Amino acid sequence: MGRLAREVVLVAIASIPLAISVWALLDIARRPAWAWSLSGRNRVVWMAAVLVGMCSVVGGLIISGIYLLRIRPAVADAENGRFGPSSASP
Repeated sequence: MGRLAREVVLVAIASIPLAISVWALLDIARRPAWAWSLSGRNRVVWMAAVLVGMCSVVGGLIISGIYLLRIRPAVADAENGRFGPSSASP
């Protein structure tokens, strides 16, 4: 049972980058188009970037991380009607 448990843990850890990329893709898809327009971002470009980044583990983590930490807050602010310095960052 020890080897099976170790393999399950390894697969779970190896799935984290894929899960983060899927999370980013689902978040990109669920945000309304008008929020993307108001934030000055392009949904298609970010969706394509995350999909291309998923071809490599590091690329997927970097692109998804940039989206989730920098772009997502700006789009969410636009969606919630908040405009200001926090939504003006690139």
